[in-house]
Amino acid sequence: MTAPEHLDWLFARQRFGVRPGLDRVHALLAALGRPQDRFRTVLVGGTNGKGSTAATLAAVLTAAGERAGVFTSPHLTRFSERFVVGGQELPAAQVLEALDRVRPLAEAHEASFFEVVTALGCLLFAEAGVRTAVMEVGLGGRLDATNALDPVLSVLTNVGLDHTAILGDTVQAIAAEKVGILRAGRPAVTGVSPELWPVLDGPGADLWAVGRELRWEARPLGWDGHEVGLHTPAGDLSFRTPLLGRHGAGNAALAVAAALRLGIPAEAIRRGTAATRWPGRLERLPWRGGQVLLDGAHNPDGARALARAVSELGTVPLPLIFGAAEDKDLDGVAAALRPLASRVILTRAALSPRAAEPHRLAGLFPGLPLTLTHTPQEALEALAPGTLALACGSLYLVGELRPLLLGEAGEERERWQ
Repeated sequence: MTAPEHLDWLFARQRFGVRPGLDRVHALLAALGRPQDRFRTVLVGGTNGKGSTAATLAAVLTAAGERAGVFTSPHLTRFSERFVVGGQELPAAQVLEALDRVRPLAEAHEASFFEVVTALGCLLFAEAGVRTAVMEVGLGGRLDATNALDPVLSVLTNVGLDHTAILGDTVQAIAAEKVGILRAGRPAVTGVSPELWPVLDGPGADLWAVGRELRWEARPLGWDGHEVGLHTPAGDLSFRTPLLGRHGAGNAALAVAAALRLGIPAEAIRRGTAATRWPGRLERLPWRGGQVLLDGAHNPDGARALARAVSELGTVPLPLIFGAAEDKDLDGVAAALRPLASRVILTRAALSPRAAEPHRLAGLFPGLPLTLTHTPQEALEALAPGTLALACGSLYLVGELRPLLLGEAGEERERWQ
């Protein structure tokens, strides 16, 4: 098989959907020789903020001289973005060569898309000599493929209402799924709200929670991010992060708390947080004399955090490019975004079968000037030159807009996961 055919095979497995359970991924990892035993694992779960927290922690570990890997999902533009070692995306050829070896074993064990990708990440990290792998949890926690690994530390960013058809329709039910990534007697950090602490305390992890063992405050630095002060049982620490929005500062604080629990020294933490980069999340890119601010906010909590951040930056009202999946809480997302918008340009991610048609989204923005477009390129063309605009609603949409803004080639395969 050629490399493109292997990716075609893998992406086709997305259509089988999410298949919770750990038996298949355990079997696949065993068939690969248990590569996860060759590095230590940190699991990062939660409803929002997982990626930026994982990216910050990996940057800190790298600054401390560790060979760190970070596994995230979904990718924005290239499949190989999911596998980063030492701050560098692994070469596509290396990823595809490993996939060539994983494929027959995955087929034998009927592994799902995300199970294959998780096992592939473990194999790549083991063969790259990674010492610590920061693994972003996919869906939920208890039955997510990443939970087949045995973490030395777990991070649970927050819990909100998302993927309710699978995880449950209350935050308590969702928390009960996500808390599955914690391990009894092992360190963990969390930013979940206090009413959920009893759920998180259940597994018996050595848990630090924001508002209990942890406190933080942030001083905004405009477009440069935040100066953050963190107070922990291990001592106090101040650092800078380029992450925008108060939620970005909070995610960085959780990553730093995790780093302290791993024994990383303060100076390496400061270097790592300052060097953190997380594309597609409050990221500004140039477009025809203006700029487009990209963000993947796709649920009400994420949209509210984005709205606060954009308002604090003093850029509202501004044109909004919006597209979203049909299965999201579109009313909740739109309610948070409406006050930001001077006008709304509706579009859809061309490669996402889950994307809502623009005309289905029109009723979400009453009273605002609307432009309906068929593709992300048309949405960009509808912007007046020299303006700052916000584009959000779907990571898949961001993943299609970003290469257009950068003048790069995009991906041409359907995106489900």
